[in-house]
Amino acid sequence: MLDLTVINGIACAVSIVTALLVWKFLDLSTNSSELPFPPGPPQLPLLGNLLDINTAEPWITYTSWREKYGEIVYSRLLGQDYIIINSARVAKALLDQRSSKYSGRPVFSVHQSFNMDWMTGFLDYTDELKLHRKLFHQTLRTEAAAKYQDLYLQKARELVSNILENSDDAKLRDHLKTFAASLIMAVTYGYEAAPENDPFVTRVNELINIITVLVPPERAVLLSAFPILQRLPAWFPGLGFKRLIPHCHRLVQEVRNGPFEYTRKEIAKGTAPRSMVSEFLQNQMDNSENSNEKQADVERAMTATSASVFIGAFSITSSNLLTFMLAMVLYPQVQEKACAEIDAVVGNKRLPNFDDRPSLPYVEAVLREVIRWHNVVPLGLPHATTTSDTFEGYHIPKGAIIITNAWGLSHTSSDPNDDAEFNPDRYLAADGKYSPASAFTADPAFGFGRRVCPGRFFAEGSAWAAIVTILSILRIAKAKDAQGKEIGVKGDFTTGGAAVYDFSPVCDSRH
Repeated sequence: MLDLTVINGIACAVSIVTALLVWKFLDLSTNSSELPFPPGPPQLPLLGNLLDINTAEPWITYTSWREKYGEIVYSRLLGQDYIIINSARVAKALLDQRSSKYSGRPVFSVHQSFNMDWMTGFLDYTDELKLHRKLFHQTLRTEAAAKYQDLYLQKARELVSNILENSDDAKLRDHLKTFAASLIMAVTYGYEAAPENDPFVTRVNELINIITVLVPPERAVLLSAFPILQRLPAWFPGLGFKRLIPHCHRLVQEVRNGPFEYTRKEIAKGTAPRSMVSEFLQNQMDNSENSNEKQADVERAMTATSASVFIGAFSITSSNLLTFMLAMVLYPQVQEKACAEIDAVVGNKRLPNFDDRPSLPYVEAVLREVIRWHNVVPLGLPHATTTSDTFEGYHIPKGAIIITNAWGLSHTSSDPNDDAEFNPDRYLAADGKYSPASAFTADPAFGFGRRVCPGRFFAEGSAWAAIVTILSILRIAKAKDAQGKEIGVKGDFTTGGAAVYDFSPVCDSRH
């Protein structure tokens, strides 16, 4: 039997939520334009389309809407306008060609509450973001990212060595995370991460868990729709996550400032290797004519951008590689074809390097298919309109949240079975040359317009180095039980990520 206090708590919660919904209903905006909104599913009073969406996998819902309503869909959740983009054509027309209107970011109060609103990906399109992107361009553009190719290969070979030493399921995940963390820390800060229990890596992993698990987008939307929830105590039903706010603030400070200060100290000692931060700090010292105030602003921005790289690339890199390992187990014929191509180019005398990349079109196609098959961020980061717009006879309201369904843009076949298949051949022309529908760096996974991922060149270079090195050395197969029978593999993915479980491959040398 329910305790009286529990009943009273539930009644209180229902009353407050009902009041909030009524308030939101009274505050609903109307379409002042004579033009209609884009087509979309019918809405319920107050809730809009909240009950129509698969909150665990919303990209599946949005992709199904494409079949019913088309390439651009209007939706509304709790009084907020949403525009769902379901085709590359519309994404390029709006986000690329009209980027001045579509480069904003929705402001979610939960990011500020957890002290994460400084991250580059969460910034609105302001002078602060322009400074972030300028710093990214200086340190991670194509030419700058190419400087680190030898480091990519070095870390990839360390990864293979670690896998050969111990490749059970738990350790495989650890090895991939270690590769991602050590490479990103080396490129960003010139820091050599410890193979296990590195303090910086431990903290960023914990912070990522908070961001992805405890602060999901649906919660961010709810808290932004009803600001009063921010003022309610952590004991209120559904708000227990607020107890983590003080801890998250400490984590953020450590992740943002700790590695940056490490690099500064190494520069002072004269022992800092080349890195994104060391080059920046050296340039700051060379530009001493700048005012102290301007230098301080730029340094704050660099602290934020470097930490954004660390946080953003860590989980995405390791998740993409785990997806690759799963694909090699489930599709051994792909692995055999890729290995044969590598052997034909480099033989058994050496390991492949970036000079071999143009001669390995199938490996390039494997990399592209890993990104398409299970997109780590299937909806990307949302944009927001900074002014109203008209597109193909439809009204796009100011302040609308723009969702680019990257999953849907990568799954466009009329045959769902074809989309579900891991098939690198889809990116090869009849003569066997690599011929994607769009360049890898313009892939939906990296975004569009002025908000395209500034670290995409690092992402493609590091992923290619790991994949080609693994394929050149390892044979990846299903594990076997005590009777010698193969153990079935089931690949399941957490919401928005590529965390695979029930996955225990055997990785040994193929030479």
